[in-house]
Amino acid sequence: MSAPVYLDHNATTPLAPEAREAMLRWLGEDFGNAASAHSFGRRARAAIDLARQQVAEAVNAHPTEIVFTSGATEANNLILKGFAATQTPSVLAISGIEHPSVSEPARQLARAGWKLRTVAVDREGRVDPDDYARALSESPRLVSVMSANNETGVLQDIPALAAQARSAGALFHTDAVQALGRIEVDFRASGVGAMSLSSHKIGGPLGAGALIVDKRVELAPLLAGGGQERGLRSGTENLAAIAGFGMACARAVRDRGRFAQVANLRDRLEQELRARGAVVFGEGAPRLPNTVFFAVKGVAGEALVSRLDREGFAVASGSACASAAPEASATLLAMGVETGLAHCAVRVSLGTDNTFDEVARFLQALARSLGELKGLVAQAA
Repeated sequence: MSAPVYLDHNATTPLAPEAREAMLRWLGEDFGNAASAHSFGRRARAAIDLARQQVAEAVNAHPTEIVFTSGATEANNLILKGFAATQTPSVLAISGIEHPSVSEPARQLARAGWKLRTVAVDREGRVDPDDYARALSESPRLVSVMSANNETGVLQDIPALAAQARSAGALFHTDAVQALGRIEVDFRASGVGAMSLSSHKIGGPLGAGALIVDKRVELAPLLAGGGQERGLRSGTENLAAIAGFGMACARAVRDRGRFAQVANLRDRLEQELRARGAVVFGEGAPRLPNTVFFAVKGVAGEALVSRLDREGFAVASGSACASAAPEASATLLAMGVETGLAHCAVRVSLGTDNTFDEVARFLQALARSLGELKGLVAQAA
């Protein structure tokens, strides 16, 4: 039997050898608290400074704009709740397809007195320009729109959206977790005021991330204590994870061009899926080069994911962060997809190490799995 094939890179990615090597130093003979003044502490501080520089270079930001966190969930919570804590409750606008780490804290703020304005998207998953203009006319203090959707891979025109938000007097934040390493991400050129990143989506370790934030933005910390990370994220730094994150950023910049080949794999996969009668969501919009979100009508996504897993292929039925929930994809529902079809959705997210042979074998396994599942449905009818 062939080795299992991993096709779920939007959920997490394998730890890159360079990131592992950078971490091992701080998991073995070397250690230190970066707040200490002695040589052990100075070496730890130098490692964090290097990682901060590597993250900054990956997104064209200044190192002083990098706030290390435990991941993008914390980064998203920090920008929403930290900014809200410095403001009188007003309007907060988010798109209808945000990750739960944005939509859930936004709902918490709504319960605390903020007005939550959810901006509609079109059938391809792009922010609806007319509804966005209406939302901005309500004078929001903060707007959050993700750069690339974790399920469909659909890309938003972040520079244009950010410019409109600035003109309306709002701080604009983007969750760029899925974009980093797959397309060019430029904090400065995009015009955003804040951006969230995650380590484990780009070959770095789990448990590390960053909020990139303009130093003119006032935030209240979620965690109070020793004042690390410019006073915005107290707590002794996770030195090994931060070092791995920095090296993963350096590697992602170096290898970004490899995603051109990944796009060829995605196109081949989509062509075959359409030939089998599958619906590809968001296919009419610009998308990440590695993501395919599809459905075969009448075949439940969870059942197909389980059957493919037994065939040796790891795919997903949507966002990994929502995999415990049996509900249909909120992203697809926001796009106007019928609930029954949304329950059939399956996501394939490719990495730079996947091959045409693996895609071909996946399609063979998919054909077998669909035949078996459709047969079971026919028997039960």
